[in-house]
Amino acid sequence: MKLQYKVTNSNYKMLKQVLKEEFKISDRLLLKLKSNQKIYQNHQLTTIYSCVHLDDLIEVFLDNEEDSSNIVPVKMDLNILYEDDGLLILDKSPNLPVHPSRMHYEDSLSNGVSYYFCEIGLKKKIRPVNRLDKDTSRNCCFCQK
Repeated sequence: MKLQYKVTNSNYKMLKQVLKEEFKISDRLLLKLKSNQKIYQNHQLTTIYSCVHLDDLIEVFLDNEEDSSNIVPVKMDLNILYEDDGLLILDKSPNLPVHPSRMHYEDSLSNGVSYYFCEIGLKKKIRPVNRLDKDTSRNCCFCQK
């Protein structure tokens, strides 16, 4: 996935400000993007301390592979309501925990998502956006890709 922003605000001095304010990038992700050389200014690899000017094009590539091997992939039927490059929205069945635990090591929604990610070749961490209780049914669980 690629994020783009054309600088229209002359209040920005450094690229880091644009990344933090326009893209809402966390310090942790910023460090990862910087070390993996995924930040560009006007189609050129740049540093977060680069000066920005009006009409500069800022691009961030969020295509880093991530490890989710701590979650055992288990084939299960997933009711996918919506999916795009950054979001997977599922309808969670009742009595299905979202996260693996000692009592549900291989029968959580995250196990099913892990299997699905393996099937489509997506190497990303499983990040539930909201936590639903095991007994909650017919509500959507949002998992970030």
